[in-house]
Amino acid sequence: MEVIVTLLPWIQTALSIALVVLILLQQSDAGLGAAFGGGDGGSASFNKKRGFEKLLFNITIIVALLWALAAIIALFI
Repeated sequence: MEVIVTLLPWIQTALSIALVVLILLQQSDAGLGAAFGGGDGGSASFNKKRGFEKLLFNITIIVALLWALAAIIALFI
């Protein structure tokens, strides 16, 4: 139990950094205007993720779930 208590903050930090990096690596078709509420004229293009983009997306989901699990474990320790 002591090992978990000492390692959990380091695991959470590593997962947090990995999650930020993975999110920033993902490609976004939205421009800067979309960040401030501007639209692209309503022409939404729905493309399927393929190849590395799909792998990156799936890894991001897994890391996010691991991060949430680590946070829940930290609540009960």
